[in-house]
Amino acid sequence: MTASYSFKAELWLYPGEAGWHFLTLPAEVADDIRAQNADHSKAFGSVKVTAVISGHAWQTSLFADTKTGTYLLPVKKAIRDKAMISDGDEVAVHLSIPHP
Repeated sequence: MTASYSFKAELWLYPGEAGWHFLTLPAEVADDIRAQNADHSKAFGSVKVTAVISGHAWQTSLFADTKTGTYLLPVKKAIRDKAMISDGDEVAVHLSIPHP
């Protein structure tokens, strides 16, 4: 069984030299993912997902953000380039999360 979620979020750049870009999941999506994966999350509360932006899919992990109580989705450079998105853009995302 696979859970699916679609939402829009603003792409943002983590401050610092690393240049990591993230999307912050809406609270209601994060709450549902947390409830569905409470017994299956990995190190640091991460959850494995397949993400799709503008038809470009990749496998990654969501990371729990203790400051906001939600999850962060890292968006790698190759996907940002293919989808032609950058810091500050509102991005439509589809997530699929397989349940063990």
